Amino acid sequence: MLLQRGTPSPHREHRGRRNLVDSELDNVEAHGPRLRERGEAFPFPRGGPGRHPGLRILAGSAGSAFLVTLAVLAVAAVAVVIEDWSAYPLGTRGLPVGWQRQSWGNPAYDFTIDETDGRRVLHMKSHNENSTITKDIKGKVNLSETPILEWSWKAVTLPRGGDVRHGETDDEVAQLYVAWPRFPEAVRSRIIGYVWDTTAPVGTTVPSEKTRTVTYIVIRSGPADLGQWWTERRNVAADFKRIYGEEPENPGAISVGINTNNTRSVAEAHVGPILFRTP
Repeated sequence: MLLQRGTPSPHREHRGRRNLVDSELDNVEAHGPRLRERGEAFPFPRGGPGRHPGLRILAGSAGSAFLVTLAVLAVAAVAVVIEDWSAYPLGTRGLPVGWQRQSWGNPAYDFTIDETDGRRVLHMKSHNENSTITKDIKGKVNLSETPILEWSWKAVTLPRGGDVRHGETDDEVAQLYVAWPRFPEAVRSRIIGYVWDTTAPVGTTVPSEKTRTVTYIVIRSGPADLGQWWTERRNVAADFKRIYGEEPENPGAISVGINTNNTRSVAEAHVGPILFRTP
């Protein structure tokens, strides 16, 4: 089953159908450094929380503390956090430590680690340029266990006239790429790009006219959802099989980007935590 559309984050709208694990993922987002380790599964021992020295009671009453503990344990079993931006001081600018810069063009990297709407985020701005950062995730994600990519984002300004379907307008306010590098990488890698486009309809799946290794999937489109936080979930394994006709190996990299150089315009967006989880 493909998860085509995201839902508004609970900071803005109620998620009536979210289960316990879903709701507590947002709690993890709020308390990131205390509840998780970046880039790895949550490290509770097999013996359970009673023998884990780092467990903290986060609620005032015994009953609510017990429920919170159970919820944290549930999240611990299912989530692999790639990035939550909590390791960087607020106001950090440019290329975040642990991420690699792109090897093409002249990226401005007008990026800032910020706190907005009560959450830690990467705040991206772009003016007639293309900025993309990449993190190596080899050995960190097992798609047979955690095939669901989850992230939150908020778009502020869309690139004027952007349309992912055409090379001359291939600009997006926010891009999240999952990559399977293969040698030679420039021609044989497989990359799925989940994007917020200005024009192309939601659900559009199209190869990039400019980069032959990339296939785009439009997750959100147009101005209707601007200014709101949205949490998206995609079954990456299912998307890969649908696009390439075979089961995927585990991915090797994650990239985050913003692009305005083709339309010579401006764009602005915020990206929250990025993780892989069980269905």
